[in-house]
Amino acid sequence: MSGGVLAVQFLAKCATDIRERLPNREVDVNYTDEIARAATLLCEARYAVALTGAGISTPSGIPDFRSPGSGLWERVNPVIVASIHAFRIRPKAFFDWVRPLAEKMMAAEPNPAHLALAELEAAGCLQAVITQNIDGLHQRAGSREVLEVHGHVREATCTRCHTVVPTGDFLDDFLGSNEVPRCAVCGGVMKPDVVLFGEQLPAGVLNAAQAHVRRADLLLVAGSHLDVMPASQLPFLVHERGGRIIVVNLMETYIDAAAEVVIHADVADVLPRIARACAQARGEG
Repeated sequence: MSGGVLAVQFLAKCATDIRERLPNREVDVNYTDEIARAATLLCEARYAVALTGAGISTPSGIPDFRSPGSGLWERVNPVIVASIHAFRIRPKAFFDWVRPLAEKMMAAEPNPAHLALAELEAAGCLQAVITQNIDGLHQRAGSREVLEVHGHVREATCTRCHTVVPTGDFLDDFLGSNEVPRCAVCGGVMKPDVVLFGEQLPAGVLNAAQAHVRRADLLLVAGSHLDVMPASQLPFLVHERGGRIIVVNLMETYIDAAAEVVIHADVADVLPRIARACAQARGEG
């Protein structure tokens, strides 16, 4: 049985287990009340951590991967262009696909959702941001403790001699041509330090993220559908240990039924309101 099938089965079981344990509840669409509750939970938390996905960067103009009608995987098969096996055989197909996405990332600026998380961290209400994104917008917004479990685009590694260089060294040439980036040392193909399908997540980063989760008594999920393992299981682990969950995401997630607060709305609108409510609760607003 494939890892993808096992992942789907795991998440489905998590959702079923949670729903069986908890009574049905009405969804509170009064976001003012939900935002106030979220702020209270963040202020009360001993150790709060955020988990973010592609949805937190879509307001910055970076498309996500799975949204119906606009997701990147609706246009191409990820196994064909974005797996490590495909990259080794046809690197040009990967770079031709990723070039327009790279242009959008380079043009993107942190949006109010990124800035709100940085503000919460600076205020001591958030201890870390675990992100599935590779765009670096959390750091540019001012977040300090950022765990990029799917890698990043700041550096690239030669697939032949393993030389590591900043992507800025070849970015302009890459965006302005149809060529595959090559190593200046040996001529090998340069691979951005992002996790492709079929690759292991960076062990050090994943271990650090899991350490934060083990300490967390609150997890704020922002802009993630929670359908990509292993990051998607982190909310379940917090819930199993008695921690609280806040979900801010446009679409439903498997953990919604167990969350203290669920807001299906734009993260760029909701997270700044939560940050302001936290500041007011601390007497700073």
